[in-house]
Amino acid sequence: MDTATGKIVTIFGGSGFLGRHVVRALAKRGYRIRIAVRRPDLAGFMQPMGNVGQIMPMQANLRDEASVARAIDGADAVINLVGILYETKKQRFATVHRDGAKRIAEACAKAGIKQLVQISAIGADVTSPSAYAKSKGEGEDAVLQALPEAVIVRPSLLIGNEDDFFNKFAEMARLSPFLPLVGGGRTLFQPVFVGDVAEVIARGVDGTLQAGTIYELGGPDVKSFKALLEMMMRETRKRRLLLPIPYFAASLMGAIFEKLPNPVLTRDQVTLLKRDNVVSDAAKAEGRCFAGLGMKPLAIDAVIPTYLWSYRSTGQYEANRAR
Repeated sequence: MDTATGKIVTIFGGSGFLGRHVVRALAKRGYRIRIAVRRPDLAGFMQPMGNVGQIMPMQANLRDEASVARAIDGADAVINLVGILYETKKQRFATVHRDGAKRIAEACAKAGIKQLVQISAIGADVTSPSAYAKSKGEGEDAVLQALPEAVIVRPSLLIGNEDDFFNKFAEMARLSPFLPLVGGGRTLFQPVFVGDVAEVIARGVDGTLQAGTIYELGGPDVKSFKALLEMMMRETRKRRLLLPIPYFAASLMGAIFEKLPNPVLTRDQVTLLKRDNVVSDAAKAEGRCFAGLGMKPLAIDAVIPTYLWSYRSTGQYEANRAR
């Protein structure tokens, strides 16, 4: 896209799973990209995704108003991808999802930047019993209050080569004879390919999305938690017992696991699993989804075979082993 060449986009949290795909989509369009992260020395691997000098990591901390202002100085558009899946002593949901988002939006408003894309999540709700979902909802409200022109993007479960769902459970299946089905595995998800979400975010930077709108992005397939684990086992060629665990028992497990450095389950995640994670009827009716954007997202079956083969006993050669 020649019209985009030379425009500057600052991406907070641009070195993460989603960020890598967003940077790639923007680089192809010709944008100059600043990757604003706490440790820019760890984001240098992103630079080969663009031309020489097109992608530049820089230091920024959402807790520091001055560093946020410095990161967006001279930018034409801003994207906030910063998020956490569980809390630690130093990182709290409200601090990251609400306060950080508010600080970025207020800085954009002050700098006269109207193109801000804020990444949230399906289920974001200020009244949610989940601290994660509540903080995401509060972040949305803070952003739209400071900058009514901002675009909010709520994806469902992100899937792709380095996702935090299929990879996590495939790794568990390597070590455990069973996999847990929290609440019986009935929770519904609408997994969406990370590259498709990145394309929508890039369109937000292009200015082709409706300002002040909340988009909900889910893939073409709605699957239960149990069905997703069954798909994972088919792709990895592993048979594991799927063990239903009541919510109260899962919460007890979460209370123990969440004390670990990288917990596989927390009490707040159990709370999230009590509610389906799918695109709302309102978003569909109002065209605030892929269909409304004229996009056809990839199906799960087209995505997970490209990376789950690595969890098979003999990798990509598993199919030939019995011959």
